[in-house]
Amino acid sequence: MRSPDWQGLLWRPRCRAIVGAAILLSALSCAPVVPPGPAVTNRIPQHALDPGEIVRRLAHREQQLWSLRTLATVDYSSWRGRGRFQEVVLVRRPDRLRLETLSQLGAVLIVTAASDEVVGFHPQENLLYRGRGSKENLFRYTQIPLELEEVTRLLLGLPPVDLTRRWEGNGNPISWEGGGGRRETIFFDPTHGLPLRWERFDDNGEIELSASFSDFSVTSGGLFPMMLSFAVPTRQLHVEVRYQEPELNVVLPESLFVQEKPPHVREVPLESLGG
Repeated sequence: MRSPDWQGLLWRPRCRAIVGAAILLSALSCAPVVPPGPAVTNRIPQHALDPGEIVRRLAHREQQLWSLRTLATVDYSSWRGRGRFQEVVLVRRPDRLRLETLSQLGAVLIVTAASDEVVGFHPQENLLYRGRGSKENLFRYTQIPLELEEVTRLLLGLPPVDLTRRWEGNGNPISWEGGGGRRETIFFDPTHGLPLRWERFDDNGEIELSASFSDFSVTSGGLFPMMLSFAVPTRQLHVEVRYQEPELNVVLPESLFVQEKPPHVREVPLESLGG
């Protein structure tokens, strides 16, 4: 059985999925309107900026952002085609994630991920896939080759990098060299110190993954990107996520990230989906 395809997600759902989606959307509808933030530029600074200072700013930003609840519009394109859908996004760092893909009637796919397991519920098929928490199992649903903690950082507008590494640079960007061609780079706004773009290179020096953060607005967690774009060139995959009135640093109970098997639903090992 092949892995789920985004193009196949927009089917009409079963009624049992509508209730959960309605509750989440009701909560989201009460979120305050997010005002636009000051202009953020990606120009190269005229004077060299200390990489250590940039890392300190990024570390401080990490401490400011730890959870997210929002509705999002997702546009994607790949070798399989292109499409658009609505998504409920719940994130609690470091390792809790819930994604609900919506149609006009409710949720058609509910994915939850934690450190110990990844679960995908397909109401249309009365199937629930459950597997151990791993990069491979998460990839089966997101098609993004990142660890769970990296995905949660990315969705919160944070570059999925290890800030304890030795970062160097003489302006924009700052970089970490891993040897053998592997490296990561972070481009940033020189005025606000906000991350604008992240790139990860493979052993051949080619871009393996990239992400950009834009359209910053004022939120309770400071300036926050309303638009995320990420790409996997080797898979011809490009995804744009536009948030709608995100709520930051809200309390998200553990129950949101756990899925029990509903009655009359068949449970299947997630690993059976193959690659």
